[in-house]
Amino acid sequence: MSYQEFRPRQFQELPIVVKNILIINILLFVSKIFLADKINLDAFLDLYPIGSDYFKPHQFISYMFMHADFMHILFNMLAVYMFGSILENIWGSKRFLNFYLLCGLGAAALQLAISSFNNEFTILLGASGAVFGLLVAFAIMFPNTELQLYFIIPVKAKYLVTFYALYELYNGFFSMDNVAHFAHLGGLIVGLIIMMIWRKNKNFFY
Repeated sequence: MSYQEFRPRQFQELPIVVKNILIINILLFVSKIFLADKINLDAFLDLYPIGSDYFKPHQFISYMFMHADFMHILFNMLAVYMFGSILENIWGSKRFLNFYLLCGLGAAALQLAISSFNNEFTILLGASGAVFGLLVAFAIMFPNTELQLYFIIPVKAKYLVTFYALYELYNGFFSMDNVAHFAHLGGLIVGLIIMMIWRKNKNFFY
C-alpha cells in the first residue's frame, strides 16, 4: 500500500499526541516569558553539552519542547500540526510518538557530536529536529503532494525535502549563524532510516 498524494479531506481530527505536543510547547513558551524573573527554564530544560555544569539527562527530551522566540515556536508548531496530524492519524499515537521522539534524539546526538568534534559549546532547544523527521516521513508517503515553500512557491514534497537536506548540509559547514543545522539533518536522517526499516519490514503504515 502506498500513497502519492495526500487528500486533506481524509483526516479532520486533531490526534491526541499532536494535541499534547502543541499544548506542552505553548505552555512552556508562555511560562518561559512570564516566569523569567523567577526561574530560568532554559537552564533546566534546554540541552547543554554533556559535561557542562547545566547538563541533565532529561534534557535530551525536554529540549524538544523549548523555543527561543515567537517565530521559532510558530513555524515548528505549524509543521507539527500540518504533518504530525496526518502521520498520527495513519500510524496511531504510539508509533507516531516513538517516531517523533527518536527523530528528536537523533537530532540532539548529531548536533552534540559535531559540536564536540569542533570544540563548540552549543545549547540546543526547539522541535526542529523532530519536525524534519516528520517532513521526510510525509515526503516518503506522499511524494507528489505540493507544499508551499515560504507560503508562495508550490513544490512537491519529495523535492522540498531534498532541497532542505542540501540547504542544511551546506549551512552546517559554511554558515556562521546560530541555527543548529546539524540537528535538523540528524532528525531528517533518523526519520529516513526509520521509514526505510518500516518499508523493508512491510510494516510501513500499520
